[in-house]
Amino acid sequence: MTALPISLANHPFGQTSPSKRARPIAWSDVLSEDLFKDALVRERKRADRFEESFVLVLVSLNGRAEGPSRWRPLLKGLSPKLDADLIGWFERGSVLGFVRSLADGDPKQTATSIAAAVRRELARSLSPSTVGYCSIRLEVYSPLSSSISPVLSEGRSERRAKHAVIRAAAKRLLDIVGSTACLVTLSPVFLLVSALVKLTSEGPVFFRQQRVGQAGRPFTMLKFRTMRVNVDDGIHQKYVESFIQSGKPANAAKNVVFKIVNDPRVTPIGNFLRKSSLDELPQFWNALKGEMSLVGPRPPVAYELVRYKGWHRRRVLEVKPGITGLWQVTGRSRTTFDEMVRLDLRYARNHSMWADLKILFATPWAVISGEGAH
Repeated sequence: MTALPISLANHPFGQTSPSKRARPIAWSDVLSEDLFKDALVRERKRADRFEESFVLVLVSLNGRAEGPSRWRPLLKGLSPKLDADLIGWFERGSVLGFVRSLADGDPKQTATSIAAAVRRELARSLSPSTVGYCSIRLEVYSPLSSSISPVLSEGRSERRAKHAVIRAAAKRLLDIVGSTACLVTLSPVFLLVSALVKLTSEGPVFFRQQRVGQAGRPFTMLKFRTMRVNVDDGIHQKYVESFIQSGKPANAAKNVVFKIVNDPRVTPIGNFLRKSSLDELPQFWNALKGEMSLVGPRPPVAYELVRYKGWHRRRVLEVKPGITGLWQVTGRSRTTFDEMVRLDLRYARNHSMWADLKILFATPWAVISGEGAH
């Protein structure tokens, strides 16, 4: 999201023909604050999915507009010029928001023209005394941008924001309690697996790999080592690239997501650890440290992220990566990459303590049945 300054030159704004000009927006068409912010969230997701930019225009009269009477002339003048897709209250009674797609042309140049048109209309529609109290802010959202403005990072009402904080605290508490309990109760298994890894191949017990976590932050993920040391990761890179771009289920090639059957790099004990998911147990330490969660999307390797489309990247932006997740317990070997991302995004939108518990309880059966993490 890029904020554009309003002190812009008066670039000509592209005029539409009379037959195509949008109809003036009635006051009843203006969305309430809650509905508008929910619509902003949906608009950002749509932009990510189709890799299209959009601009958010925020017009404020700084408390001078008490009641709709002062807003009606401005709304009547701006709505046909902006041809906005959405109009609503960003802050009820004080900040009005307009959303318009930037699918055509250069996004920044189009946004610059929009800014000039808004400034001209404000000067025409408002009295000189009111113009002095007016301010405008433009935010251009691009799905290819690595940063997101706080204006649209959440897009939720204050009540929902408080609920999200409570939900995040409950999730973190579950991660601490759950990971601590697993590390303590499974300590004999840790000792046994460590001995097997050390006795059956040369190299360290643990495999450390840089993964991409929430908001794109890198962290070191732990696993029990299942491969020989100093092996080439080119096999996995080619497989991941093919899987992301093919749009086919992983089992179409007798493979499992992010796993490769008959991988020559894997040790004999490594095959067993992968099929039983015992190699994932050290990630409880990552969860205890707060780098991962018990439940969430699987963290990608950096070279996977390079192959992502814009909307794919949201799976590493919105929630912490997890040891298990929704797609692991819904038959991941039958899932295309796009479907896997949609499951991750659905979890990010709707996750709760109850949802996490259901996924955690379903994970052992998914492992045993061979349809989940193996």
